[in-house]
Amino acid sequence: MRMITATSRTNLEAISSAELENPYESNKLLGEYLLFHYGTVEEVLPFAHGPREALHYPVRCVSECLEPEALSRGGRALDLGCAVGRSTFELARHCAEVIGIDYSHNFIAAAERIRTRGELEYERVEEGELSTPLLAHRPAEVTPERVRFEQGDAVDLREGLGRFDIVLMANLIDRLQQPAKCLAQLSNLVERGGTLVITSPYTWMEAYTPKAEWLGGFQSNGLPQLTLDGLRSNLEPDFALVRTVDLPFLIREHSRKYQWSVAQASVWKRLS
Repeated sequence: MRMITATSRTNLEAISSAELENPYESNKLLGEYLLFHYGTVEEVLPFAHGPREALHYPVRCVSECLEPEALSRGGRALDLGCAVGRSTFELARHCAEVIGIDYSHNFIAAAERIRTRGELEYERVEEGELSTPLLAHRPAEVTPERVRFEQGDAVDLREGLGRFDIVLMANLIDRLQQPAKCLAQLSNLVERGGTLVITSPYTWMEAYTPKAEWLGGFQSNGLPQLTLDGLRSNLEPDFALVRTVDLPFLIREHSRKYQWSVAQASVWKRLS
Protein backbone atom coordinates (compact mmCIF):
# COMPACT_ATOMS: atom_id res chain seq x y z
CA MET A 1 0.00 0.00 0.00
CA ARG A 2 1.17 3.50 -0.75
CA MET A 3 2.31 5.69 2.12
CA ILE A 4 0.89 9.18 2.64
CA THR A 5 1.50 11.89 5.21
CA ALA A 6 -0.60 12.00 8.33
CA THR A 7 -1.66 15.56 7.49
CA SER A 8 -4.08 14.09 4.95
CA ARG A 9 -7.58 13.77 6.45
CA THR A 10 -10.20 11.07 6.14
CA ASN A 11 -13.08 11.81 3.80
CA LEU A 12 -15.13 12.89 6.81
CA GLU A 13 -15.35 16.59 7.59
CA ALA A 14 -12.78 17.75 10.15
CA ILE A 15 -14.22 18.84 13.49
CA SER A 16 -11.41 21.19 14.48
CA SER A 17 -12.86 22.93 17.53
CA ALA A 18 -14.27 19.71 18.99
CA GLU A 19 -10.92 17.98 18.50
CA LEU A 20 -9.30 20.50 20.82
CA GLU A 21 -11.84 19.82 23.57
CA ASN A 22 -12.49 16.08 23.20
CA PRO A 23 -9.88 13.52 22.10
CA TYR A 24 -12.69 11.28 20.87
CA GLU A 25 -13.35 13.81 18.10
CA SER A 26 -9.77 13.68 16.77
CA ASN A 27 -9.06 12.05 13.43
CA LYS A 28 -6.05 10.30 14.97
CA LEU A 29 -8.27 8.44 17.42
CA LEU A 30 -10.88 7.89 14.73
CA GLY A 31 -8.30 6.05 12.64
CA GLU A 32 -7.22 3.93 15.63
CA TYR A 33 -10.80 2.95 16.40
CA LEU A 34 -11.69 2.16 12.80
CA LEU A 35 -8.69 -0.17 12.69
CA PHE A 36 -9.63 -1.60 16.11
CA HIS A 37 -13.18 -2.33 14.92
CA TYR A 38 -12.77 -3.24 11.25
CA GLY A 39 -9.09 -4.07 10.64
CA THR A 40 -8.08 -7.50 9.40
CA VAL A 41 -5.54 -9.60 11.30
CA GLU A 42 -2.84 -8.58 8.82
CA GLU A 43 -3.75 -4.89 9.03
CA VAL A 44 -3.73 -4.80 12.83
CA LEU A 45 -1.01 -7.28 13.78
CA PRO A 46 1.41 -8.45 11.09
CA PHE A 47 3.76 -9.96 13.70
CA ALA A 48 3.32 -13.72 14.03
CA HIS A 49 4.30 -13.68 17.72
CA GLY A 50 1.71 -11.07 18.73
CA PRO A 51 -1.41 -11.75 20.89
CA ARG A 52 -3.86 -12.59 18.13
CA GLU A 53 -6.41 -13.86 20.63
CA ALA A 54 -6.90 -10.20 21.57
CA LEU A 55 -8.08 -9.18 18.08
CA HIS A 56 -11.68 -8.62 16.89
CA TYR A 57 -12.73 -7.34 20.31
CA PRO A 58 -16.01 -5.66 19.21
CA VAL A 59 -17.06 -8.94 17.59
CA ARG A 60 -16.13 -10.96 20.67
CA CYS A 61 -18.10 -8.63 22.96
CA VAL A 62 -21.14 -10.15 21.24
CA SER A 63 -20.03 -13.70 20.41
CA GLU A 64 -18.32 -14.47 23.75
CA CYS A 65 -20.59 -12.59 26.14
CA LEU A 66 -24.09 -13.28 24.90
CA GLU A 67 -25.60 -16.74 25.22
CA PRO A 68 -27.46 -18.25 22.22
CA GLU A 69 -30.67 -17.92 24.22
CA ALA A 70 -30.22 -14.15 24.49
CA LEU A 71 -29.36 -13.80 20.81
CA SER A 72 -32.28 -15.97 19.73
CA ARG A 73 -34.81 -13.51 21.18
CA GLY A 74 -34.38 -11.55 17.96
CA GLY A 75 -35.79 -8.36 19.41
CA ARG A 76 -34.21 -4.96 20.01
CA ALA A 77 -30.64 -4.21 21.09
CA LEU A 78 -28.85 -1.08 22.27
CA ASP A 79 -25.10 -0.60 21.80
CA LEU A 80 -24.38 2.17 24.28
CA GLY A 81 -20.99 3.76 23.65
CA CYS A 82 -20.86 2.12 20.23
CA ALA A 83 -17.79 4.09 18.99
CA VAL A 84 -17.54 3.38 15.23
CA GLY A 85 -20.14 0.67 15.29
CA ARG A 86 -18.73 -2.82 14.77
CA SER A 87 -20.54 -4.37 17.76
CA THR A 88 -23.74 -2.68 16.58
CA PHE A 89 -23.48 -4.48 13.25
CA GLU A 90 -22.70 -7.77 15.00
CA LEU A 91 -25.83 -7.43 17.12
CA ALA A 92 -27.82 -6.82 13.92
CA ARG A 93 -26.96 -10.35 12.80
CA HIS A 94 -29.35 -11.54 15.51
CA CYS A 95 -31.68 -8.64 16.38
CA ALA A 96 -34.41 -7.06 14.29
CA GLU A 97 -33.47 -3.53 15.41
CA VAL A 98 -30.23 -2.20 16.88
CA ILE A 99 -29.50 1.36 17.99
CA GLY A 100 -25.89 2.47 18.40
CA ILE A 101 -25.32 5.58 20.50
CA ASP A 102 -22.03 7.38 21.10
CA TYR A 103 -21.07 10.80 22.44
CA SER A 104 -18.55 11.42 19.64
CA HIS A 105 -19.98 13.12 16.54
CA ASN A 106 -16.94 11.93 14.56
CA PHE A 107 -17.44 8.29 15.55
CA ILE A 108 -21.15 8.37 14.73
CA ALA A 109 -20.53 10.04 11.37
CA ALA A 110 -18.03 7.28 10.52
CA ALA A 111 -20.39 4.50 11.63
CA GLU A 112 -23.26 5.97 9.63
CA ARG A 113 -21.07 6.29 6.53
CA ILE A 114 -20.16 2.61 6.82
CA ARG A 115 -23.82 1.70 7.31
CA THR A 116 -25.08 3.61 4.29
CA ARG A 117 -22.16 3.24 1.87
CA GLY A 118 -20.69 -0.05 3.01
CA GLU A 119 -17.15 1.27 3.44
CA LEU A 120 -15.07 4.19 4.66
CA GLU A 121 -11.52 5.21 3.86
CA TYR A 122 -9.26 6.03 6.82
CA GLU A 123 -5.57 6.22 7.68
CA ARG A 124 -3.41 3.90 9.73
CA VAL A 125 -0.41 5.64 11.28
CA GLU A 126 2.87 3.90 10.55
CA GLU A 127 5.64 6.09 11.93
CA GLY A 128 5.78 9.81 12.62
CA GLU A 129 4.00 11.53 9.74
CA LEU A 130 3.76 8.41 7.59
CA SER A 131 0.46 6.60 7.24
CA THR A 132 -1.29 4.04 5.05
CA PRO A 133 -4.80 4.39 3.56
CA LEU A 134 -7.18 1.56 4.46
CA LEU A 135 -10.85 0.78 3.99
CA ALA A 136 -13.28 -0.14 6.75
CA HIS A 137 -15.99 -2.45 5.35
CA ARG A 138 -19.46 -3.09 6.69
CA PRO A 139 -19.56 -6.73 7.88
CA ALA A 140 -20.90 -9.17 5.33
CA GLU A 141 -24.47 -10.48 5.61
CA VAL A 142 -25.57 -7.63 7.89
CA THR A 143 -28.82 -5.89 6.96
CA PRO A 144 -28.04 -2.16 7.30
CA GLU A 145 -31.73 -1.29 7.62
CA ARG A 146 -31.75 -3.01 11.01
CA VAL A 147 -29.18 -0.52 12.34
CA ARG A 148 -29.56 3.09 13.43
CA PHE A 149 -26.77 5.31 14.77
CA GLU A 150 -27.25 8.48 16.77
CA GLN A 151 -25.15 10.85 18.82
CA GLY A 152 -26.10 10.98 22.47
CA ASP A 153 -24.97 11.17 26.08
CA ALA A 154 -24.97 7.82 27.91
CA VAL A 155 -25.47 9.64 31.21
CA ASP A 156 -28.51 11.54 29.96
CA LEU A 157 -30.23 9.44 27.30
CA ARG A 158 -33.09 10.88 25.31
CA GLU A 159 -36.65 9.91 26.05
CA GLY A 160 -38.47 7.53 23.76
CA LEU A 161 -35.74 4.94 23.27
CA GLY A 162 -38.06 2.21 24.50
CA ARG A 163 -36.94 -1.09 25.99
CA PHE A 164 -34.37 -3.57 24.73
CA ASP A 165 -33.76 -7.31 24.95
CA ILE A 166 -29.98 -6.69 24.92
CA VAL A 167 -27.96 -3.70 26.11
CA LEU A 168 -24.20 -3.71 25.50
CA MET A 169 -21.88 -1.18 27.15
CA ALA A 170 -18.37 -1.93 25.87
CA ASN A 171 -15.43 0.00 27.34
CA LEU A 172 -17.68 2.84 28.41
CA ILE A 173 -18.26 2.82 32.16
CA ASP A 174 -14.81 4.16 33.14
CA ARG A 175 -15.04 7.02 30.64
CA LEU A 176 -18.21 8.60 32.01
CA GLN A 177 -18.49 11.66 34.23
CA GLN A 178 -21.30 10.03 36.23
CA PRO A 179 -21.26 6.26 35.73
CA ALA A 180 -23.78 5.57 38.51
CA LYS A 181 -26.28 7.92 36.87
CA CYS A 182 -25.86 5.99 33.63
CA LEU A 183 -26.50 2.68 35.40
CA ALA A 184 -29.62 4.06 37.08
CA GLN A 185 -31.31 4.35 33.66
CA LEU A 186 -30.84 0.69 32.78
CA SER A 187 -33.76 -0.83 34.69
CA ASN A 188 -36.07 1.21 32.44
CA LEU A 189 -34.19 0.23 29.28
CA VAL A 190 -33.72 -3.53 29.61
CA GLU A 191 -36.76 -5.79 29.14
CA ARG A 192 -37.57 -8.18 31.97
CA GLY A 193 -35.55 -11.31 31.28
CA GLY A 194 -33.26 -9.33 29.00
CA THR A 195 -29.46 -9.23 29.08
CA LEU A 196 -27.03 -6.45 30.01
CA VAL A 197 -23.34 -6.76 29.14
CA ILE A 198 -20.77 -4.33 30.57
CA THR A 199 -17.15 -4.66 29.51
CA SER A 200 -14.26 -2.53 30.75
CA PRO A 201 -10.60 -2.69 31.79
CA TYR A 202 -11.61 -0.40 34.69
CA THR A 203 -9.02 2.28 33.93
CA TRP A 204 -10.37 4.94 36.26
CA MET A 205 -8.85 8.38 35.58
CA GLU A 206 -9.84 11.75 37.00
CA ALA A 207 -9.44 13.22 33.52
CA TYR A 208 -12.66 11.40 32.61
CA THR A 209 -14.42 10.64 35.91
CA PRO A 210 -14.19 12.63 39.16
CA LYS A 211 -12.79 10.36 41.86
CA ALA A 212 -15.96 10.70 43.93
CA GLU A 213 -17.85 9.08 41.03
CA TRP A 214 -15.55 6.05 40.59
CA LEU A 215 -17.32 2.73 41.02
CA GLY A 216 -14.15 0.97 42.18
CA GLY A 217 -10.39 1.17 42.41
CA PHE A 218 -10.24 2.66 45.92
CA GLN A 219 -10.33 1.74 49.62
CA SER A 220 -13.69 1.76 51.39
CA ASN A 221 -13.73 1.26 55.16
CA GLY A 222 -10.23 -0.17 54.92
CA LEU A 223 -11.19 -2.71 52.25
CA PRO A 224 -10.56 -2.66 48.50
CA GLN A 225 -13.60 -1.61 46.48
CA LEU A 226 -13.51 -3.31 43.08
CA THR A 227 -15.51 -2.04 40.14
CA LEU A 228 -17.51 -5.26 39.98
CA ASP A 229 -18.62 -4.54 43.58
CA GLY A 230 -19.69 -1.07 42.52
CA LEU A 231 -21.59 -2.42 39.53
CA ARG A 232 -23.37 -4.93 41.74
CA SER A 233 -24.42 -2.31 44.31
CA ASN A 234 -25.78 -0.06 41.56
CA LEU A 235 -27.56 -2.75 39.55
CA GLU A 236 -29.09 -4.95 42.25
CA PRO A 237 -31.88 -5.82 42.92
CA ASP A 238 -33.12 -5.22 39.36
CA PHE A 239 -30.27 -7.22 37.80
CA ALA A 240 -28.58 -10.48 38.79
CA LEU A 241 -24.97 -11.19 37.85
CA VAL A 242 -24.86 -14.27 35.62
CA ARG A 243 -21.13 -14.58 34.93
CA THR A 244 -17.92 -12.71 34.18
CA VAL A 245 -15.57 -13.19 31.23
CA ASP A 246 -12.00 -11.97 30.70
CA LEU A 247 -11.71 -10.31 27.28
CA PRO A 248 -8.21 -9.30 26.12
CA PHE A 249 -8.06 -6.60 23.48
CA LEU A 250 -5.36 -4.93 21.41
CA ILE A 251 -5.29 -1.36 20.10
CA ARG A 252 -2.61 -0.42 17.57
CA GLU A 253 -1.19 3.10 17.88
CA HIS A 254 1.46 2.78 15.18
CA SER A 255 3.46 0.05 13.49
CA ARG A 256 5.55 -0.72 16.59
CA LYS A 257 3.36 0.40 19.48
CA TYR A 258 0.27 -1.39 20.82
CA GLN A 259 -1.97 -1.23 23.88
CA TRP A 260 -2.74 -4.72 25.25
CA SER A 261 -5.47 -4.77 27.88
CA VAL A 262 -7.81 -7.26 29.50
CA ALA A 263 -11.38 -6.13 30.01
CA GLN A 264 -13.73 -7.82 32.42
CA ALA A 265 -17.13 -8.50 30.91
CA SER A 266 -19.96 -8.84 33.40
CA VAL A 267 -23.19 -10.37 32.11
CA TRP A 268 -26.41 -9.49 33.93
CA LYS A 269 -30.01 -10.64 33.67
CA ARG A 270 -32.89 -8.24 34.18
CA LEU A 271 -35.11 -9.76 36.83
CA SER A 272 -38.87 -9.87 36.58
